[in-house]
Amino acid sequence: MSEYELTITKCLQRANDLYDHKEIVTKLPDGGIHRYTYGDAYERICRLANAQDEFGLETGDRVSVMAMNNYRHYELYYGPSCSGRSIHTTNHRLPEEHLIEIINEAEDRILFVDPAFVETVESIADRIDTVEQYVVNAAPEEVPETSLDPVTSYEAFIEGQPTSYDWPELDENTEAGLCYTSGTTGLPKGVQYTHRKLYLHAMMHGMVDTFGIGENDAILPVVPMFHVNGWGFPYSGTLYGSKLVLPGHYTDSDAVLELIDAEDVTIGTAVPTVWIEIDGYLRDHSDRTVESLEKVIIGGGSPPEWLIERFDEVYDAPVYQGYGMTEAAPHLVNTFDTTEVQSLPQERQYEFRMKAGIPAPGVRLRLRTVDGEPVPHDGESEGEIQARAPWLIDRYYDRPAKTESSFSDDGWFKTGDVGTIDEFGYLTVVDRLDDIIKSGGEWISSLELENELMGHERVEEAAVIGVAHEKWQERPVAYVTADGVAEGDLEEHLLKRFPKWWLPDEIVFVDAVPKTTTGKFNKKELLEEFETEHGSLPLETE
Repeated sequence: MSEYELTITKCLQRANDLYDHKEIVTKLPDGGIHRYTYGDAYERICRLANAQDEFGLETGDRVSVMAMNNYRHYELYYGPSCSGRSIHTTNHRLPEEHLIEIINEAEDRILFVDPAFVETVESIADRIDTVEQYVVNAAPEEVPETSLDPVTSYEAFIEGQPTSYDWPELDENTEAGLCYTSGTTGLPKGVQYTHRKLYLHAMMHGMVDTFGIGENDAILPVVPMFHVNGWGFPYSGTLYGSKLVLPGHYTDSDAVLELIDAEDVTIGTAVPTVWIEIDGYLRDHSDRTVESLEKVIIGGGSPPEWLIERFDEVYDAPVYQGYGMTEAAPHLVNTFDTTEVQSLPQERQYEFRMKAGIPAPGVRLRLRTVDGEPVPHDGESEGEIQARAPWLIDRYYDRPAKTESSFSDDGWFKTGDVGTIDEFGYLTVVDRLDDIIKSGGEWISSLELENELMGHERVEEAAVIGVAHEKWQERPVAYVTADGVAEGDLEEHLLKRFPKWWLPDEIVFVDAVPKTTTGKFNKKELLEEFETEHGSLPLETE
């Protein structure tokens, strides 16, 4: 049989062949709406590829893209990669020193940037060694005054280029994208995605035992496209011909709900905090609805139980959890009701919906002790989650020492997460190895404490850290954003589920819990804040 390389060019061509009439919708910075079709996008992607040829980009070269979810960012997902280059999705929220390091390390030759982030690039431009051209993702008249040089607009860059392109026959193991981890515990690590990995990941999204997305869906990825490929939906949505609705810079509840209603969105993807805020907005605005929404896909953290109940029972939009990581492009596990679970009593079925879920087709999981010994899948025994999948990395870019420490001797990726796996194969993520609290020889899950705190009706956000204690080694401290609730009320709430020794030694009320660049709770910042305030003094614990 003839070879058939699995490349994302096949996703692009399929969308143009079959779904050239389907829409890609973007909310623009001025509040307006930009609409065009997959057919229109295909022609502009061809022009982009031709423009890169004219510039002199070679096969294997990389371009940096610093942008939010919009149609030009979508075009950049395909133009460089399908023509044999690679896109480095660059998170503008990273610290300056990290941005400088990763752009130089990736050797990006062109930097495409949204107008809103031009100042960010200006602040680091004199320390970037490899970028030869800056392209502002805008029309010429929309480019702000800037010291970047040489600089042009996106529309000027592709202007006059042919609307067709002779796409090369790429080896499916060619790099298509580069994404760096958030770097909250050190320098970000580069993760290379090959065409094959991204294509298989996109196919997996359409399977009924994962998210079952298809041509009749309208997908709204609120998750930023610079964060793990927008969780992969710009690829899977294209492969299956789904309508794409891109929110641009608008991620507030009012704007998201307006798009859901106006564009008949069926699938929305975002971190838990976004859906918590949306629920609060819906409670206060009876004129807003989510009638078209069929699936709420949550990643980047476990949602509180009340949120799942709320979207299930009030909005008739069931929540689907996804568990993964940058290194897995990112999908590994999702909620799914197996036949055995469906046969259980209703109350027990709901317990399984609270778990991360079962491995997606193609994924295998196992648990290991810190010494590498097997951990039984009994739903109670905890161990580090290790994984294998066709879309998992086999190494970090230019990080041989980190690569060696991240894989077992027999080739399994060590996620750094602690979990349990039950008799039905369902995974429960207990905590990060770095975040789990070791108190008096026992483990306390910061994640479980956080979820239970956020289960209180007056708590919006909660993050739990482990602080040093001279007697117990570590003790939990909680940072909470809440309205009209006392510390004693929260302790009483926690005691309904946990033993007293699990309770935080202190609950600190804050206006907002600090977030990482990808929207997760920034525990590193909280720990630094605590240590600065308390020094080395231990907390008194009964």
